[in-house]
Amino acid sequence: MALTHEPTVPHHSVQDALRVLETVARHPAGVTGTVLARRTGLGPRRLAALLRMLRREGYVEQGADGSYVTGAALGRLGSAEGRQEALRATLQQTLDRLRDSVGAAVYLSRYVDGEVRVTQYAEGPATPAVHEWVDFRSAAHASAIGKSLLGQLDADGRRDHLARHRPARLTSRTITSERVLLSCLDAHPPTVPVLDLQEYAVGTVCAAVPITAGSAVGCVALSLPVEHAHRLRRAADRLNRGAAPLLLSLAI
Repeated sequence: MALTHEPTVPHHSVQDALRVLETVARHPAGVTGTVLARRTGLGPRRLAALLRMLRREGYVEQGADGSYVTGAALGRLGSAEGRQEALRATLQQTLDRLRDSVGAAVYLSRYVDGEVRVTQYAEGPATPAVHEWVDFRSAAHASAIGKSLLGQLDADGRRDHLARHRPARLTSRTITSERVLLSCLDAHPPTVPVLDLQEYAVGTVCAAVPITAGSAVGCVALSLPVEHAHRLRRAADRLNRGAAPLLLSLAI
């Protein structure tokens, strides 16, 4: 149920991006790339890639003289007033870009009060969302989203969830044995996307990547029609690489 290699982990990118943002914020008059490299200890290529992401997301801006200052998006997220609306809008913009980048519907999900919740998603005419024929809250055992979220819980949390939502057979591929499911969750590397190969719905394959921010458990996922299953590995890797802006927005 896992990819055979470990893609880029978005958490590392977020930690580095936060270091860059903190350094830029300490220089309200602007800071050059040379100073940023010296203060953050990041190499030129790594720093350039992070600055491109931060500029694209609106967290930093580059002046005519080439120096960097904090951007408007950072100000909106850093303000207590209207922060939730600003965060939701920022996340939606990032989800829309991810949808176009991976060529699939994408979903942002959180584990809140013991339940799986899809909080936002991005779809389109060429990238339709999966039909929720069974409530996602009852199908954590069968969906990539649910298994990614359960995988981030401790053993007691997993058992508590499965005691309230008994694994039911949704397709011929669904894991219904609690013992087998828990074993799969224990064995799954945390940095590898979780896959759903027609376990939730016949005709659909999915992948999910964890985006835990602080104590909050979350993930970003994608779904594809089964006829596009050959793209799942590449799309999952791209999703993983592109998840950093979502995690960064949640962490600010």
